[in-house]
Amino acid sequence: MRKSLLLMTLPTIAACTTTANPPVTAAEAAAPVSAEAPAQQHTDTVVALSYPDTRRTDVAETQFGTAVADPYRWLENDVRTDAEVRSWVEAQNKVTDAFLDTLPGRDALKARMTQLYDYERTGVPVEKGGRYFYQRNDGLQNQSPLYVRDSVDGAPRLLIDPNGWSKDGATALAEWAPSEDGKYLAYAVQDGGTDWRTIKVLEVATGKVLSDEVKWVKFSALSWAKDGSGFVYSRFDEPAAGQTFQSLNRNQQVFFHKLGASQAQDRLLFATPAKPELNHIGQISDDGSTLVVTSSSGTDDRYEVTLLDWQKKAAKPRVLIPGFQNNYSYIGNRGSTYYFFTNDNAPKLKVVSIDVLAAKPNRRTLIAEDAATLDGASLVGGKLIASYLKDASTEVRVHSLSGARERVIDLPGIGTASGFSGEIDDPQTFFAFTSFNRPTTVYRYDVRMGEATPWATPKVAFNPEDYGVEQRFFASKDGTRVPMFIVRKKGTTGPAPTLLYGYGGFNASMTPSFSPTRLAWLEAGGVWVLANIRGGGEYGKAWHDAGRLANKQNVFDDFIGAGEYLIANGITPKGGLAIQGGSNGGLLVGAVVNQRPDLFAAAAPAVGVMDMLRFDRFTAGRYWVDDYGYPNKEADFRTLMTYSPYHNIKGGRDYPAVLVTTADTDDRVVPGHSFKYISMLQNTAGVGSKPHLIRIETRAGHGSGKPTDKIIEEAADVYAFLAKHTGLAIR
Repeated sequence: MRKSLLLMTLPTIAACTTTANPPVTAAEAAAPVSAEAPAQQHTDTVVALSYPDTRRTDVAETQFGTAVADPYRWLENDVRTDAEVRSWVEAQNKVTDAFLDTLPGRDALKARMTQLYDYERTGVPVEKGGRYFYQRNDGLQNQSPLYVRDSVDGAPRLLIDPNGWSKDGATALAEWAPSEDGKYLAYAVQDGGTDWRTIKVLEVATGKVLSDEVKWVKFSALSWAKDGSGFVYSRFDEPAAGQTFQSLNRNQQVFFHKLGASQAQDRLLFATPAKPELNHIGQISDDGSTLVVTSSSGTDDRYEVTLLDWQKKAAKPRVLIPGFQNNYSYIGNRGSTYYFFTNDNAPKLKVVSIDVLAAKPNRRTLIAEDAATLDGASLVGGKLIASYLKDASTEVRVHSLSGARERVIDLPGIGTASGFSGEIDDPQTFFAFTSFNRPTTVYRYDVRMGEATPWATPKVAFNPEDYGVEQRFFASKDGTRVPMFIVRKKGTTGPAPTLLYGYGGFNASMTPSFSPTRLAWLEAGGVWVLANIRGGGEYGKAWHDAGRLANKQNVFDDFIGAGEYLIANGITPKGGLAIQGGSNGGLLVGAVVNQRPDLFAAAAPAVGVMDMLRFDRFTAGRYWVDDYGYPNKEADFRTLMTYSPYHNIKGGRDYPAVLVTTADTDDRVVPGHSFKYISMLQNTAGVGSKPHLIRIETRAGHGSGKPTDKIIEEAADVYAFLAKHTGLAIR
């Protein structure tokens, strides 16, 4: 029920059988990386670097009377088809690899992270037709296989093992959904990290892969007809030759695929050709009679909901929720009573019901807005299960269908619970719980009895109690009270090298989670901090609105304020603070480095949005105008120019050490953003002598589907780089 932490935030489909269940990362420890006590002051050893020559052009455009230079625009070209860009990538990687080879402790970090990943991780199961489907990784498998059990406590049977799909382990099992009777499984294949998916179908009893194949699927649900005859999905038109990873995603359509048919025979259910900017997610209702289409034009939670009697070819769509004004996310239905969670006159969200057959389908509030933020809801076992965020930590409440609160589910502590999917008559559901110091455990929850019992518990050798989690609040520049989580090994006293992480956008909430790579940093004596800055969804719509569009500077002020707090309160020494963020968080890191280069010793922006004037011209970038604004509108342009990382690099001040990371197949935030940013930084005079490098992964994308070995290698490189420049000694 948590929102995606990536830039593309699609309409939430609660209690949906379309489920991607990658096991949540956890760890098993062996001997810790030995570390010297970190010194309060350190001096960087300057390594002479000779950056590759990067061709600079005189490309410039005048926008609203302002001349805007774009000397590295040629680096926007696709690395797969442009020989000059490909040569530039190879030259940059060569310089970066040579520098990383000099870093002390990198091999120790890689070895330790490999040990920490080597344990069994299990995803939340989905029950259909008495069968239980879930992913499980035995430790160091690059991709997590899918298993099935014929009963809740039955023996697991391997159903799909994606590890044999490619030699480099970069072809992943993405979304998957079993049919209602559990006889078939639709599953998505993701190659090299791209957002594009190819859907296939498997017969569960035999493991046979059927002839069905559906291509050009992206940002889609998979929703089965109740009789198992086929499934609903969303797709775009096939891109033009050479534009697969760069062209804008427009004209998404909803189709029904009948088992055994070719994709050319798939029936178009819903489309808006007159409004090609709209995205559409289709889900078959709980009773199977209706297609519920949730449409959006961007990443903001403003949807239009349409109902369609999808089995009748001549049926006309009926708009239930018009106007793209609010978030209305379908939870489920019992007969003509449909349940939604919404922010309509409820900035922290509420649950409503609608009788869709009524002459005037009014919205009846069942669970009113609360002081905590509603993060999602599901309809299981005749109950409404609502998940809330209280200061960025999960609380789960069980309500009757009339909305009366019956109980709060006991959780193991401060952390994140996710799952709770199922059908309205299911007697049980499953959920996962994790925290910064606790690997993910999967629980089985008896809805009638209100009891949770462990279903899959990771066996780890390290002691979670050795690590402390503390939540503090600090005042941002304008006085806003902002929370942060501080994680460190117990006994770590005094200022210590610290890694500060943030996101701050798209209504995405940053909540506690476990990471084995992070544990390696903590074992070595480092501190890890998550700042729940504005722009996210931790405190509802107002928190999001306070960090987007003309208010985006609040996000950067919050993050800078977090860094200042950590130094002022003795968490980290001056010169010992590193920052990290990915995607929108990469933008965050790039912006604050430009604004306060003196505050940070090192920075690691990953797959970041770095050119704020051209982000809307590639793939999914056009959706992000809800958070960033329109570069072709003067007011938005003026705001974007104040913080665009690519356009605000200035000499005459020492920049921190910077290691940019991206990937050649990132078709969410195209790598040209990072290529242009690092070129500008490397070729601007007077930014200091610390290294400014880029690490470009091959056959990887925005993050999902990345094989375990690539995750470990990249994390070891980044953490070793940050350790060197913050004074964290690793042996």
